[in-house]
Amino acid sequence: MKIFNRIDFTRHPVIATVLVFVAVGTVMLISAGSGEFPLSPSKVLAALFGYGEEFDRIILIDFRLPRIMMALFVGMALAVSGAILQGITKNPLASPDLIGVTAGASFAVVLFLTVFSDENNALIVSIQWLPLFAFLGATLTALIVFALSWKNGIAPFRLLLIGIAVAAFMQAGTTIWILMGPIYQASQATIWTTGSIYGANWSQVSVLMPWALLLIIISLLLRRQMNILELGDDIATGVGSMVQRNRMILLLISTGLTGVAVAFAGGIGFVGLLAPHIARRIVGPKFQSMVLFSAGVGALLVLIADWIARVAFAPIEVPAGVWTAAVGAPYFIFLLMTQRKKGGA
Repeated sequence: MKIFNRIDFTRHPVIATVLVFVAVGTVMLISAGSGEFPLSPSKVLAALFGYGEEFDRIILIDFRLPRIMMALFVGMALAVSGAILQGITKNPLASPDLIGVTAGASFAVVLFLTVFSDENNALIVSIQWLPLFAFLGATLTALIVFALSWKNGIAPFRLLLIGIAVAAFMQAGTTIWILMGPIYQASQATIWTTGSIYGANWSQVSVLMPWALLLIIISLLLRRQMNILELGDDIATGVGSMVQRNRMILLLISTGLTGVAVAFAGGIGFVGLLAPHIARRIVGPKFQSMVLFSAGVGALLVLIADWIARVAFAPIEVPAGVWTAAVGAPYFIFLLMTQRKKGGA
């Protein structure tokens, strides 16, 4: 602990980011070797490079690795989405799930799967259209929440309360589609909406990964605009920033990241709240440092949650979203109490 006390990570964000991604790699290695058929780290590495026994390669490459990669990119996407939302609203309580964006994406996904499934529960269109529907649902919901919350600016608690109300409305719509649609049994739908990476495959990863990486890279390219927005609208306008345009672009990036994550992993909650807060405390508020560290923390949270979900109560599997909520909900209550003491109510 002493060595960490001596290092000011706000001055050395690269070191902190490297360390968090080393932790991510370590958890990925442990998760890859855990399960009904345990594999040692040496066997995992051998299988990854095409060596070792064929059975080990099948277990790792066909079953465990797609799920691990899905958890990695879902966690990164949700964390960066939350970091952007907190930045453009200057609201520490903003996150995709708490203000209804995740619920909007979930509604759109279930609508897509219901409308475009045949009587055999098979999709009649390409699954590559799924992230687009999730993005549209997330974006429309975010615009509704922002419009209803705006009154000479956006107050944190007004945004939160309206977001909760809109999320409840979207969740009601999702439940109706689940009951009407032929594609899910109620229990399966509940697992998905709670947030689970069970059943991930390489075709899903091949759709998720490029979109998540592209949007994260674009957000980094807009780091200057993000840093200016966090100074306040008056200062941002004074230095020549196109405030509303930049805010809208960043909002679309945030909802895009939420949409693509929800499309394949369901409503894994609180990652977009926790990761940016942890990042801001460790590497400071500078966006380019904070967003990369957030991505690492988000990946770490979802990887650990999915690992616990897969092995803790095997053969029963508890959705990963349950574990992120178990950590995130108490922290959210702590934030609410903190904001109330500051006069945020």
